[in-house]
Amino acid sequence: MSGAGIRAERRAGWLFSAPALLAIALFFILPTIASLALSLTDFDIYALADIRNLRFVGFDNYAALLADPLFWAALHNTLWFVLLGVPLVVVVSLGAAILVNERMVAWRPVWRVAFFAPYVATLVAAAMVWKYLLHTRYGLVNYALGALGLPRVDWLGDPRWAIPAITLFVVWKSFGYAMLIFLAALQTVPRELDEAARIDGAGWWARLRHVTLPAIAPATGLVAILTIIAMFQLFAEPYVMTEGGPAQSTITVLYLMFEEGFQWWNLGTGAAVAVVLFACILAAAVLPALAMRLLGVRKA
Repeated sequence: MSGAGIRAERRAGWLFSAPALLAIALFFILPTIASLALSLTDFDIYALADIRNLRFVGFDNYAALLADPLFWAALHNTLWFVLLGVPLVVVVSLGAAILVNERMVAWRPVWRVAFFAPYVATLVAAAMVWKYLLHTRYGLVNYALGALGLPRVDWLGDPRWAIPAITLFVVWKSFGYAMLIFLAALQTVPRELDEAARIDGAGWWARLRHVTLPAIAPATGLVAILTIIAMFQLFAEPYVMTEGGPAQSTITVLYLMFEEGFQWWNLGTGAAVAVVLFACILAAAVLPALAMRLLGVRKA
Protein backbone atom coordinates (compact mmCIF):
# COMPACT_ATOMS: atom_id res chain seq x y z
CA MET A 1 0.00 0.00 0.00
CA SER A 2 1.31 3.45 -0.93
CA GLY A 3 1.93 6.26 1.52
CA ALA A 4 -1.18 8.13 0.33
CA GLY A 5 -3.30 5.01 0.87
CA ILE A 6 -1.97 4.55 4.41
CA ARG A 7 -2.69 8.19 5.24
CA ALA A 8 -6.22 7.87 3.83
CA GLU A 9 -6.78 4.71 5.89
CA ARG A 10 -5.61 6.47 9.05
CA ARG A 11 -7.87 9.44 8.38
CA ALA A 12 -10.80 7.09 7.88
CA GLY A 13 -9.96 5.33 11.14
CA TRP A 14 -9.85 8.62 13.07
CA LEU A 15 -13.09 9.72 11.39
CA PHE A 16 -14.96 6.58 12.42
CA SER A 17 -13.46 6.70 15.94
CA ALA A 18 -14.22 10.39 16.46
CA PRO A 19 -17.78 9.98 17.88
CA ALA A 20 -16.66 7.40 20.46
CA LEU A 21 -13.55 9.43 21.38
CA LEU A 22 -15.67 12.57 21.74
CA ALA A 23 -18.13 10.75 24.04
CA ILE A 24 -15.24 9.41 26.14
CA ALA A 25 -13.74 12.91 26.42
CA LEU A 26 -17.05 14.55 27.35
CA PHE A 27 -18.39 11.96 29.79
CA PHE A 28 -15.23 10.41 31.26
CA ILE A 29 -12.07 12.48 30.84
CA LEU A 30 -13.51 15.96 31.48
CA PRO A 31 -15.57 14.88 34.56
CA THR A 32 -12.46 13.18 35.97
CA ILE A 33 -10.40 16.35 35.55
CA ALA A 34 -13.24 18.45 37.00
CA SER A 35 -13.53 16.14 40.00
CA LEU A 36 -9.78 16.37 40.62
CA ALA A 37 -9.94 20.18 40.45
CA LEU A 38 -13.03 20.26 42.69
CA SER A 39 -11.25 18.15 45.32
CA LEU A 40 -8.72 20.96 45.77
CA THR A 41 -11.42 23.46 46.79
CA ASP A 42 -13.87 23.92 49.66
CA PHE A 43 -16.85 23.79 47.29
CA ASP A 44 -19.98 23.44 49.45
CA ILE A 45 -23.55 24.69 49.61
CA TYR A 46 -22.36 28.25 50.19
CA ALA A 47 -20.33 28.16 46.99
CA LEU A 48 -23.40 26.84 45.21
CA ALA A 49 -25.28 29.93 46.36
CA ASP A 50 -22.44 32.30 45.44
CA ILE A 51 -19.41 31.16 43.48
CA ARG A 52 -17.36 33.91 45.17
CA ASN A 53 -17.42 31.79 48.33
CA LEU A 54 -15.33 29.15 46.56
CA ARG A 55 -11.75 28.90 47.87
CA PHE A 56 -8.71 26.92 46.83
CA VAL A 57 -7.57 24.78 49.77
CA GLY A 58 -5.00 22.54 48.13
CA PHE A 59 -4.71 19.12 49.76
CA ASP A 60 -6.62 20.07 52.93
CA ASN A 61 -9.58 17.90 51.91
CA TYR A 62 -7.30 14.88 51.56
CA ALA A 63 -5.61 15.59 54.90
CA ALA A 64 -9.00 15.86 56.61
CA LEU A 65 -10.15 12.71 54.88
CA LEU A 66 -7.14 10.70 56.03
CA ALA A 67 -7.72 11.94 59.57
CA ASP A 68 -11.41 10.96 59.53
CA PRO A 69 -12.11 7.60 61.27
CA LEU A 70 -15.27 7.21 59.18
CA PHE A 71 -13.21 7.14 55.98
CA TRP A 72 -11.01 4.36 57.33
CA ALA A 73 -14.09 2.45 58.48
CA ALA A 74 -15.60 2.80 55.00
CA LEU A 75 -12.35 1.64 53.38
CA HIS A 76 -12.18 -1.30 55.81
CA ASN A 77 -15.75 -2.32 54.96
CA THR A 78 -15.09 -1.97 51.24
CA LEU A 79 -12.02 -4.19 51.46
CA TRP A 80 -14.08 -6.80 53.29
CA PHE A 81 -16.60 -6.77 50.44
CA VAL A 82 -13.73 -7.25 47.99
CA LEU A 83 -12.09 -10.06 49.95
CA LEU A 84 -15.36 -11.93 50.44
CA GLY A 85 -17.07 -11.20 47.15
CA VAL A 86 -14.36 -11.67 44.53
CA PRO A 87 -13.49 -15.33 45.33
CA LEU A 88 -17.17 -16.21 45.64
CA VAL A 89 -18.09 -14.64 42.30
CA VAL A 90 -15.18 -16.38 40.56
CA VAL A 91 -15.96 -19.81 42.05
CA VAL A 92 -19.76 -19.63 41.63
CA SER A 93 -19.63 -18.25 38.09
CA LEU A 94 -16.99 -20.78 37.03
CA GLY A 95 -19.02 -23.63 38.51
CA ALA A 96 -22.17 -22.43 36.73
CA ALA A 97 -20.27 -22.07 33.44
CA ILE A 98 -18.86 -25.60 33.72
CA LEU A 99 -22.36 -26.93 34.45
CA VAL A 100 -24.06 -25.28 31.47
CA ASN A 101 -21.12 -26.17 29.22
CA GLU A 102 -21.42 -29.93 29.85
CA ARG A 103 -22.94 -31.68 26.86
CA MET A 104 -24.66 -34.28 29.07
CA VAL A 105 -26.63 -31.65 31.04
CA ALA A 106 -30.23 -31.42 29.87
CA TRP A 107 -31.97 -28.10 29.21
CA ARG A 108 -28.74 -26.15 29.02
CA PRO A 109 -30.37 -23.02 27.48
CA VAL A 110 -32.87 -22.97 30.35
CA TRP A 111 -30.09 -23.14 32.93
CA ARG A 112 -28.21 -20.33 31.20
CA VAL A 113 -31.27 -18.08 31.28
CA ALA A 114 -31.98 -18.97 34.91
CA PHE A 115 -28.41 -18.19 35.99
CA PHE A 116 -28.23 -14.96 34.00
CA ALA A 117 -31.67 -13.67 35.02
CA PRO A 118 -30.57 -12.14 38.37
CA TYR A 119 -28.03 -9.96 36.57
CA VAL A 120 -30.68 -8.25 34.45
CA ALA A 121 -33.15 -7.87 37.32
CA THR A 122 -33.65 -4.36 38.69
CA LEU A 123 -31.08 -3.83 41.42
CA VAL A 124 -33.26 -1.92 43.87
CA ALA A 125 -36.21 -4.31 43.48
CA ALA A 126 -33.96 -7.35 43.96
CA ALA A 127 -32.32 -5.75 47.01
CA MET A 128 -35.73 -5.10 48.56
CA VAL A 129 -36.74 -8.74 48.00
CA TRP A 130 -33.54 -9.96 49.66
CA LYS A 131 -34.07 -7.51 52.50
CA TYR A 132 -37.38 -9.19 53.30
CA LEU A 133 -35.94 -12.67 52.78
CA LEU A 134 -33.32 -11.86 55.42
CA HIS A 135 -35.78 -10.23 57.83
CA THR A 136 -35.15 -11.33 61.40
CA ARG A 137 -38.74 -12.27 62.25
CA TYR A 138 -40.55 -12.78 58.93
CA GLY A 139 -37.79 -13.73 56.50
CA LEU A 140 -37.81 -17.09 54.73
CA VAL A 141 -34.14 -17.64 55.54
CA ASN A 142 -34.73 -17.50 59.30
CA TYR A 143 -37.91 -19.51 58.86
CA ALA A 144 -35.86 -22.27 57.23
CA LEU A 145 -33.28 -22.06 60.03
CA GLY A 146 -36.05 -22.36 62.61
CA ALA A 147 -37.48 -25.39 60.80
CA LEU A 148 -34.06 -27.02 61.10
CA GLY A 149 -33.89 -26.22 64.80
CA LEU A 150 -31.23 -23.55 64.37
CA PRO A 151 -31.37 -20.12 66.04
CA ARG A 152 -32.52 -17.10 64.10
CA VAL A 153 -29.88 -14.68 62.83
CA ASP A 154 -30.24 -10.92 62.61
CA TRP A 155 -28.68 -10.83 59.16
CA LEU A 156 -28.90 -7.10 58.47
CA GLY A 157 -29.02 -5.84 62.06
CA ASP A 158 -25.90 -7.53 63.41
CA PRO A 159 -22.54 -6.00 62.39
CA ARG A 160 -21.02 -9.50 62.28
CA TRP A 161 -23.48 -10.71 59.65
CA ALA A 162 -24.41 -7.59 57.66
CA ILE A 163 -21.41 -7.63 55.28
CA PRO A 164 -21.62 -11.40 54.57
CA ALA A 165 -25.38 -11.11 53.97
CA ILE A 166 -24.99 -8.24 51.50
CA THR A 167 -22.08 -10.04 49.85
CA LEU A 168 -24.24 -13.10 49.23
CA PHE A 169 -26.82 -10.88 47.54
CA VAL A 170 -24.14 -9.23 45.39
CA VAL A 171 -22.76 -12.62 44.36
CA TRP A 172 -26.24 -13.88 43.45
CA LYS A 173 -26.94 -10.70 41.50
CA SER A 174 -23.68 -10.53 39.52
CA PHE A 175 -22.38 -14.06 38.92
CA GLY A 176 -24.46 -14.50 35.74
CA TYR A 177 -22.39 -11.96 33.80
CA ALA A 178 -19.12 -13.57 34.87
CA MET A 179 -20.60 -16.94 33.95
CA LEU A 180 -20.98 -15.80 30.34
CA ILE A 181 -17.31 -14.79 30.21
CA PHE A 182 -16.25 -18.18 31.55
CA LEU A 183 -18.65 -19.95 29.20
CA ALA A 184 -17.14 -18.19 26.19
CA ALA A 185 -13.65 -19.15 27.40
CA LEU A 186 -14.63 -22.78 28.03
CA GLN A 187 -15.94 -23.13 24.50
CA THR A 188 -12.51 -22.17 23.15
CA VAL A 189 -10.76 -24.99 25.02
CA PRO A 190 -9.87 -27.67 22.43
CA ARG A 191 -11.92 -30.81 22.92
CA GLU A 192 -8.91 -32.83 21.79
CA LEU A 193 -6.96 -31.91 24.92
CA ASP A 194 -9.77 -33.02 27.20
CA GLU A 195 -10.28 -36.25 25.25
CA ALA A 196 -6.54 -37.00 25.32
CA ALA A 197 -6.44 -36.50 29.09
CA ARG A 198 -9.52 -38.73 29.46
CA ILE A 199 -7.90 -41.48 27.41
CA ASP A 200 -4.75 -41.23 29.57
CA GLY A 201 -6.91 -41.99 32.60
CA ALA A 202 -7.26 -38.48 34.05
CA GLY A 203 -10.38 -37.99 36.13
CA TRP A 204 -12.72 -35.00 36.04
CA TRP A 205 -10.80 -33.05 38.68
CA ALA A 206 -7.44 -33.73 37.05
CA ARG A 207 -8.74 -32.60 33.64
CA LEU A 208 -10.21 -29.45 35.19
CA ARG A 209 -7.00 -28.64 37.04
CA HIS A 210 -4.44 -29.43 34.36
CA VAL A 211 -6.35 -28.76 31.14
CA THR A 212 -9.32 -26.47 31.60
CA LEU A 213 -8.14 -23.99 34.23
CA PRO A 214 -4.78 -23.20 32.52
CA ALA A 215 -6.61 -22.69 29.22
CA ILE A 216 -9.08 -20.17 30.71
CA ALA A 217 -6.57 -18.37 32.95
CA PRO A 218 -6.90 -15.06 31.03
CA ALA A 219 -10.69 -15.16 31.43
CA THR A 220 -10.26 -15.85 35.15
CA GLY A 221 -8.04 -12.79 35.46
CA LEU A 222 -10.57 -10.68 33.57
CA VAL A 223 -13.44 -11.81 35.80
CA ALA A 224 -11.36 -11.15 38.92
CA ILE A 225 -10.45 -7.63 37.80
CA LEU A 226 -14.02 -6.74 36.79
CA THR A 227 -15.36 -8.09 40.09
CA ILE A 228 -12.79 -6.19 42.13
CA ILE A 229 -13.79 -2.96 40.38
CA ALA A 230 -17.49 -3.70 40.97
CA MET A 231 -16.93 -4.48 44.65
CA PHE A 232 -15.07 -1.22 45.16
CA GLN A 233 -18.10 0.60 43.72
CA LEU A 234 -20.77 -0.93 45.95
CA PHE A 235 -23.38 1.63 46.89
CA ALA A 236 -26.96 0.72 46.06
CA GLU A 237 -26.85 -2.61 47.90
CA PRO A 238 -25.92 -1.29 51.37
CA TYR A 239 -27.95 1.87 50.76
CA VAL A 240 -31.15 -0.09 50.15
CA MET A 241 -30.62 -3.01 52.52
CA THR A 242 -28.99 -1.42 55.59
CA GLU A 243 -28.54 2.33 54.88
CA GLY A 244 -24.91 1.90 55.91
CA GLY A 245 -25.74 0.33 59.26
CA PRO A 246 -25.80 -1.20 61.70
CA ALA A 247 -23.36 1.15 63.44
CA GLN A 248 -21.90 2.12 60.03
CA SER A 249 -20.63 -1.42 59.57
CA THR A 250 -21.69 -1.56 55.89
CA ILE A 251 -20.87 1.97 54.77
CA THR A 252 -18.55 1.85 51.76
CA VAL A 253 -16.21 4.40 50.20
CA LEU A 254 -18.75 5.18 47.48
CA TYR A 255 -21.47 5.46 50.10
CA LEU A 256 -19.27 7.95 51.99
CA MET A 257 -18.77 9.95 48.81
CA PHE A 258 -22.54 10.12 48.33
CA GLU A 259 -23.09 11.29 51.89
CA GLU A 260 -20.39 13.96 51.75
CA GLY A 261 -21.37 15.26 48.34
CA PHE A 262 -25.15 14.97 48.20
CA GLN A 263 -26.33 14.71 51.80
CA TRP A 264 -24.03 17.19 53.53
CA TRP A 265 -23.18 19.17 50.36
CA ASN A 266 -19.44 19.04 51.04
CA LEU A 267 -18.73 18.69 47.35
CA GLY A 268 -15.01 19.34 47.71
CA THR A 269 -14.66 16.54 50.26
CA GLY A 270 -16.89 14.27 48.19
CA ALA A 271 -14.68 14.87 45.16
CA ALA A 272 -11.62 14.01 47.26
CA VAL A 273 -13.27 10.72 48.23
CA ALA A 274 -13.96 10.08 44.53
CA VAL A 275 -10.30 10.68 43.64
CA VAL A 276 -9.13 8.32 46.39
CA LEU A 277 -11.63 5.70 45.22
CA PHE A 278 -10.38 6.12 41.65
CA ALA A 279 -6.81 5.54 42.86
CA CYS A 280 -7.89 2.39 44.74
CA ILE A 281 -9.74 1.00 41.72
CA LEU A 282 -6.82 1.80 39.41
CA ALA A 283 -4.42 0.00 41.74
CA ALA A 284 -6.78 -2.95 42.08
CA ALA A 285 -7.11 -3.21 38.30
CA VAL A 286 -3.41 -2.82 37.51
CA LEU A 287 -1.84 -4.98 40.23
CA PRO A 288 -3.57 -8.27 39.22
CA ALA A 289 -2.57 -7.68 35.59
CA LEU A 290 1.03 -7.13 36.65
CA ALA A 291 0.89 -10.24 38.84
CA MET A 292 -0.39 -12.34 35.93
CA ARG A 293 2.35 -11.00 33.69
CA LEU A 294 4.97 -11.85 36.28
CA LEU A 295 3.54 -15.35 36.53
CA GLY A 296 3.85 -15.76 32.80
CA VAL A 297 0.14 -15.52 31.96
CA ARG A 298 -0.35 -13.82 28.60
CA LYS A 299 -3.43 -12.39 27.02
CA ALA A 300 -5.29 -14.71 24.70
